[in-house]
Amino acid sequence: MTIRSIAMIGALLVALSTLSSCANTIRGMGQDTANTVNATEGAGRRVARAAN
Repeated sequence: MTIRSIAMIGALLVALSTLSSCANTIRGMGQDTANTVNATEGAGRRVARAAN
């Protein structure tokens, strides 16, 4: 293997690991957003019940 091919393989591995990290972060943000919405809805229901 030449130095160029080793460098290309290394760059590809770095790019793939970076992209997979981004996917996990985006998925986690989606879950956090869903949890926030659920908590807000639950709080709204509790306030509505307390007001009645």
